[in-house]
Amino acid sequence: MSKTIVFTKDAIPPMPVFSQATVAKGIVYCSGNIGCTNDWVVVEGGITAQTRRALENLSVVLTAAGSGLEHIVKANIYLTDMNDFQPMNQVYATFFDKDKMPARTCVAVAALPLGARFEIECTAVVPEST
Repeated sequence: MSKTIVFTKDAIPPMPVFSQATVAKGIVYCSGNIGCTNDWVVVEGGITAQTRRALENLSVVLTAAGSGLEHIVKANIYLTDMNDFQPMNQVYATFFDKDKMPARTCVAVAALPLGARFEIECTAVVPEST
């Protein structure tokens, strides 16, 4: 099986121990994205700003892989505080078609990189050419 490592300079640069995403057999496996700038500074504005920025970051990587947010089949979300669940969901919902939400898991974790409050990773498909 061959795989393609995804890299785009428009997204957060990956650390040396992982890639932004990997594509194999038409499936995109995206690494976790937090709400930070491309210089690794977590955005201010709390959970809503971090959720928005993380999804924007994820969208850039998916586009570079030939996919997009609308092609996510499964998302995993990590929160450092489950009290952020409702405001996170309000922002999350604005990025997806109401009738085409991907499968999703959301769990609380003790900590995230750089003190972030939100992280998302996903599996998406590369749409077939028509």
